[in-house]
Amino acid sequence: MDYLQIQGGKKLHGSITISGAKNSALPIIAATILSDKPVKLTNLPDVVDIRTLLKLLVMLGGEVEHNGTVALINNKNINSTKAVYEIVSQMRASILVLGPLLARFGECEVSLPGGCAIGQRPIDLHLRALEAMGANIEIKGGYVRAEAPNGLKGAKIVFDKITVGGTENIVMAATLAHGTTTIINSAKEPEIVQLCEMIRDAGVEIDGIGTSTITIKGTAQKPLKFQDTEIIPDRIEAGTYLCAGAITNSSITIKKVNAVHIQSSLDKLESMGCSFDIKGDEITIYPTNRLRPINIVTTEYPGFPTDMQAQFMAVATMAIGDSLIEERLFENRFMHVSELNRLGSDIWLKGNVAAVRPVAQLYGADVMATDLRASSALVLAGLVANGVTNIHRIYHLDRGYDNLEGKLLALGADIKRLSH
Repeated sequence: MDYLQIQGGKKLHGSITISGAKNSALPIIAATILSDKPVKLTNLPDVVDIRTLLKLLVMLGGEVEHNGTVALINNKNINSTKAVYEIVSQMRASILVLGPLLARFGECEVSLPGGCAIGQRPIDLHLRALEAMGANIEIKGGYVRAEAPNGLKGAKIVFDKITVGGTENIVMAATLAHGTTTIINSAKEPEIVQLCEMIRDAGVEIDGIGTSTITIKGTAQKPLKFQDTEIIPDRIEAGTYLCAGAITNSSITIKKVNAVHIQSSLDKLESMGCSFDIKGDEITIYPTNRLRPINIVTTEYPGFPTDMQAQFMAVATMAIGDSLIEERLFENRFMHVSELNRLGSDIWLKGNVAAVRPVAQLYGADVMATDLRASSALVLAGLVANGVTNIHRIYHLDRGYDNLEGKLLALGADIKRLSH
C-alpha cells in the first residue's frame, strides 16, 4: 500500500500547471454515450476516476483510446446497457451513465452506487426526474432498472434541492428526449456549464446555461455529433495549491487556471491576509506573515465549495485567532478533524460546525486519509508540520489529484511516495 512521506518546514517557490477538472471530465465522458460518432477529449486529468469511467465505456461496448490527457471515444457500437456493481462501487460518478444510456437506448440497468464516506448522496432526485420524463423505474437486486421504450419525453423538472449529479444526469437525458425539458433549481457549477456548452455546440437548443433554470429542446433520440472538447481547469486543485502557498507562507504561481471559477477561495484567502497577482490564466499568491482567522459556510456554487473546506481548515490552524467553519452540504465531512488533531491542531466539533483554534506549531505523525479532500488537508498540514508526516490510504488522493507529489516536489516540498 502506498503512502506519502513529508518532511515539513520547507518554503515553496516556483510554478505548476493545473490539470483538467475531474468533475467536468466525468459527466463529459458520460455524455459521449449520446453520440454514435467519435469524439476527442483533451486536457483530461490523469487520475483513477477517469480511468474507471473509461473502463466502464469499454465494458458497455464503446471503443476508447486513452493516452494520459487525451481520449478518443467512439460509442457507436455500444451493445450493453448494464453498468455493473464492480465499476459503480468504485466510483459514485458512474451513476452519470444512467441518463444518457436511457435516453439513447430506451433502457438501462445501473448498479446503485452504495455508500459514500462523506455522507448520504441519494439518487432519488435523479430517479424522480426520469420518471417525470416517462421512464419506468424499478430497483431490484441492487440495480436501477429503467425503461422508456418509446424514448423519454420532455417535462418540467423541479429539483427540491440543488443537485450537481442530478442536474447533469437530467441535462443529458433531456438532450435526446422528445420535446422540451425545463430544469428548475438546477446547479450552476462551471462543470455543468461546460457540459451544457458541449451539448449546445453539438447543435442542441439549450437556454439558461449557468443559471438556475435550464431549458433543452430534445433531438427525439437522434444521436449527437460532438466537437472536440478541452476540459476546463480543476478549480479545486487550483484552490488546494493556493492553500499550500498560504499555509507555508510561500509565494507560488499556478498556471492554466480560471480565476472566476475560484473567486470564493480567492476572497477567503484575501480576507486571511494573502494577496494575488492575476494575469490571464496565471495566479501568483503572495502570503502574509500573519494569517487572519476566517469564518466559512459551505454552499453551492458560486458560494464557498464543500470540496475546499478541509484545505482551508488546515490553513486556519496557522491563523492568529479562532476560525469557524460550518459544513452545510455533507454530514460526515469533518472526518479529517481527528487526523489534523493528531498533528497537533486544536479543532473542536459541535454538529456541523468546527471551531479551529490557533496553535504555535504542528508536529509530524502518522495519519490516515478518509476521503479525497480530507487527504489534501493532511498533505497541507504535513507541509508545515515539524518533523515527518506519513499519510496512509492515499488511494483517495489518486482518485482526484493528478501527480500531487510531483507538483509539490516541483515547488520545493520534501515529499515522496513510498510503499509498505
